[in-house]
Amino acid sequence: MNLVELFGDYPILKTVGEMNKDILGIKHDSRKIKLNELFIAKKGFTKDGHKFINEAIKNGASTILLDEMTETIPGITYILVKDTYDAVSYISSRYFDEPSKKMTMVAITGTNGKTSTSYLIQSILNANCINTGIIGTLGVKIDDNLNKLENTTPEPISLHYNLYKMVKANIKACAMEVSSHALELKRAEYIDFDIGVFTNLTKDHLDYHKSMDNYFHSKLKLFYKTTKYNIINIDDVYGRKIIDEAGNRVHLLTYGIENNADIVAKDINYRMDKVSFSLNFNGYDVDIILNMPGKFSIYNALAAASVGVALGIDLWTIKAGLEAVEGIKGRFEIVPTNRDFSVIIDFAHTADGLEKVLKVIHQFAEGRIIVVFGAGGNRDRTKRPDMGMVVGLNADFAVITSDNPRNEEPSAIIEDILTGIKNTKIEYKVIIDRKEAIEYALKIARTNDIILLAGKGHETYTIFKDNIYPLDERQIVLDYLDII
Repeated sequence: MNLVELFGDYPILKTVGEMNKDILGIKHDSRKIKLNELFIAKKGFTKDGHKFINEAIKNGASTILLDEMTETIPGITYILVKDTYDAVSYISSRYFDEPSKKMTMVAITGTNGKTSTSYLIQSILNANCINTGIIGTLGVKIDDNLNKLENTTPEPISLHYNLYKMVKANIKACAMEVSSHALELKRAEYIDFDIGVFTNLTKDHLDYHKSMDNYFHSKLKLFYKTTKYNIINIDDVYGRKIIDEAGNRVHLLTYGIENNADIVAKDINYRMDKVSFSLNFNGYDVDIILNMPGKFSIYNALAAASVGVALGIDLWTIKAGLEAVEGIKGRFEIVPTNRDFSVIIDFAHTADGLEKVLKVIHQFAEGRIIVVFGAGGNRDRTKRPDMGMVVGLNADFAVITSDNPRNEEPSAIIEDILTGIKNTKIEYKVIIDRKEAIEYALKIARTNDIILLAGKGHETYTIFKDNIYPLDERQIVLDYLDII
């Protein structure tokens, strides 16, 4: 693609070298650069891409995008911009022919529920013959193919490339999880979002955002990007703040259970493996049997149903889409143990997430509730005592273990959790090795006990000291119980 065409009317501060030339690709990893590609010298959290410009040139880069001028080499084009984070989002969209403009784009943001909501949206839209893809925590889903991603919302080059692949696969809509990091780091810039969905906001990622106010305002950015609808959980205090601040700049739809909303759930009946309720919109009701348990699942279903309403889909098709979802990997996933106790795997990794899952379990628990959990390393330390406190107040026994320690010592992470759990009366045991911790929980399980393996969810690995090791909780359970 020609550089002049690629940058269009984007504000460039300075150029050195020829602009009227073609490039064959764009990358921000100097090790992966090939002949006649553009290298993005981006400043990251731990590394500065400007220091790898010479390596990129050595590997074949013919053009350098940067926001801090460096020494120039004849024959190489240098393009200086104010902000490479913004610029790479712009040129990524242009390079892949602005794919977001060719689909209905639905963005979901919030602390919890994004993944489940995206899959429920996909099912509703598919039921209405709108072929829909997904980008999020579980990966990129195009038709029946799922490919993993490094981040919930990928880097702009990967993001626009995958949107481009969706367009080529005749995908007509995309349900996309948009993280607060992505909004702050401008990964979601230059995407035409038709609809924005807010699920909830609870304490998380404060290692990055520093305060709940900063965290909220990161999420708020999404609702100034939408072009058609904002869909807001009115039962959440931060949802009401979004309504106050973003107002009616586009059409607004609210959903909820506790407060008056456009889309409401009534006549709720909870069971261990599902929940039923009546979905009401505009004076019309339709009965829903959702194959996922708990109040949080109703909120996810209402959010997805609201997207259907915004797109003009009738309630009976919305019902068909919601009821077609059999469950989502790592989201209140019941492991078939063929024993007289139960094992549930869930991604809950915040105090609020743990509390919601444990409250669901309390609705049908007949024996003890045993929780195996830890907290991620190099992440928000302030939430760890809260997680310990919540488990201590809502479970009968806890096994405190590791959960992606990364570059922290697992024992230090556990000490943070213990400062919260020690303020409760729960009995607990510390087992640093997660596999051993799971096996211990299985060993002590009694009739009617429920074991919750919290924090890993869909993940089949653990991260320690920059290395990734296989760790599949489902397989650990099945192997221990000798189930083939």
